[in-house]
Amino acid sequence: MRIATYNVNSVRSRQARILDWMVRDDMDVVALQEIKCTEAQFPFDAFEAAGYEVVLHGLNQWNGVAIASREPITDVEIGFDGQPGFLKGHEGPDQPIEARAIGATVGGIRIWSLYVPNGRALGDPHYDYKLDWYARLGAATADWMTRHPGEPIALMGDFNVAPLDEDNGDPTVVPGVSTHVSEPERAAFRALEGIGLTDVVRPLVPTGFTYWDYKQLRFPRNEGMRIDFILGSREFADRVAGARIHRDERKGDGPSDHVPVSVDLDLDAPEDDDDRPMVF
Repeated sequence: MRIATYNVNSVRSRQARILDWMVRDDMDVVALQEIKCTEAQFPFDAFEAAGYEVVLHGLNQWNGVAIASREPITDVEIGFDGQPGFLKGHEGPDQPIEARAIGATVGGIRIWSLYVPNGRALGDPHYDYKLDWYARLGAATADWMTRHPGEPIALMGDFNVAPLDEDNGDPTVVPGVSTHVSEPERAAFRALEGIGLTDVVRPLVPTGFTYWDYKQLRFPRNEGMRIDFILGSREFADRVAGARIHRDERKGDGPSDHVPVSVDLDLDAPEDDDDRPMVF
């Protein structure tokens, strides 16, 4: 099974590019972020014609997540337990929950498509929301893993954090000044690894960015960031046979500012196979 995560930055604007890539690179399952549309606006017919079933959570022209699959999708979950909400200028409980998380099971794999809040600026209420969102995500995932021992799970999406210094090649993103590289954000990302998840792509693709701002020729200069990840449980990681960052999808006319990240899974491989790639 070949699965991927892709922040598409508007599925309606890039429908043809997205589907061309999915078919061309033989994707079985794709977690999409920033679809920027409601369910009524999603191009279901085009995806179905290409052989994909789609489930999604989209509320308006912002955010939005989806999962597209050639195989049956079951046990769909909109949002995770305890997911916090946000509304600028509003504090306290009952804040609206944004369209940032959808989970489903495909081929025995529990998959989440996630669009982690950006944070906006250090000290901004959205930054606190981002850290809270991470903490709640970790708690919900740890609880699921406790209740489903031995079942593979993957958190896939735009995590809006560059965990390592080498993941940041954008000269305008400065530690101590900018979001995405602050120590609290990196600690929040590491906390997901602390509950038993690992970045299953980095051991196989140790370098490379997944996002380049549209401004200042960031892509031609390769001044990007690595902020899109597939984090898997041990049961998921043991099945990873290959990985790729699809850098060329940032080229051409009208690309997203992100590129897809994919892994190949060998679902029949024994988990203790010593010939499997080492993923830590």
